[in-house]
Amino acid sequence: MKVSARAYAIQGLVKYHGLKNVKLRIPYHDSISVCMKSLDTVTTVETGNSLQRDRILINGTVPTTGEELRARVVIDKLRELAGQKTRVRVESRNANVKGKGLGFSASGFAALGLATSKALGLSLEPRELSEVVRLGAGSAARSLVGGFSIWYANRKGRSFAEQLASASSIKMRTLIVPIPSTMKTDRAHADVLTSPFFKARLAYLEGVIRRMRGAIGRRNVSEICRLAEVDTLNLHAITMTGRLETILVSPLSIRIMDEVRRLREEEGVPVWYSLDTGPSVFINTEPKSASKVERRIRTLADKVIPSDPGGPAEVLSHHLF
Repeated sequence: MKVSARAYAIQGLVKYHGLKNVKLRIPYHDSISVCMKSLDTVTTVETGNSLQRDRILINGTVPTTGEELRARVVIDKLRELAGQKTRVRVESRNANVKGKGLGFSASGFAALGLATSKALGLSLEPRELSEVVRLGAGSAARSLVGGFSIWYANRKGRSFAEQLASASSIKMRTLIVPIPSTMKTDRAHADVLTSPFFKARLAYLEGVIRRMRGAIGRRNVSEICRLAEVDTLNLHAITMTGRLETILVSPLSIRIMDEVRRLREEEGVPVWYSLDTGPSVFINTEPKSASKVERRIRTLADKVIPSDPGGPAEVLSHHLF
């Protein structure tokens, strides 16, 4: 049986950093994100006893050993749930965008999980499937349910995601500037635990999660964007003060952040920046201001990708092979 699925990469609004349980990918705290419609992953999965072995291709190439092991964790868990040992052929392609901190691991594992589960004949509820795709990449749980979503670190012993608001219900526009980096995200996640400010971040998160949920509930775009910018600075503070003293931003990141603040503070444009664990910049604004912001950012960056919020992972009628 052959099934294809699409999922959208995420922008962290209240970002997660650090894992309490690395194997199960359980974080120290809840986190909130929004999917990005312009950053999608399409994955086709075929199952069948005629296949001699599992075959996995990512963006047309054989994955590294580490990448394949992460994919197998999700595939094997779904085979276990289905009570099957059938082999799989997997091909996955991301949107043609090169940059670090764009959340493609989230969309990749969400699409893989949905396509594989359907190809194995499973009918899992989004909450249950989010717990499975989380084993490949924590943020995949939120990519799976889509829109504006929350990932619970621990809710009655379970760690899963649920949607807080649909993609179309909040009129936010994002301009994405992809910036490459060789930093390994898992390494950064481990190092933040050595920051003297990590415990302070955990205390701060209790309040900001509540405020972000409130802003999403009220459909308050400016407050959502403002809180995401504040959280960016908080997150990068602990990244820079860990034992490895990791600086994830690049000179271009800083120039864009400065320009966003200039637009807001000197020209009154409702615009804010957000960065995840990488130098790529998400610039959040309202639809009416997006054209002006895009023109200004294009004077600094060669590639700017406009995006609306994206929905949940979905099954497609066309396949990659």
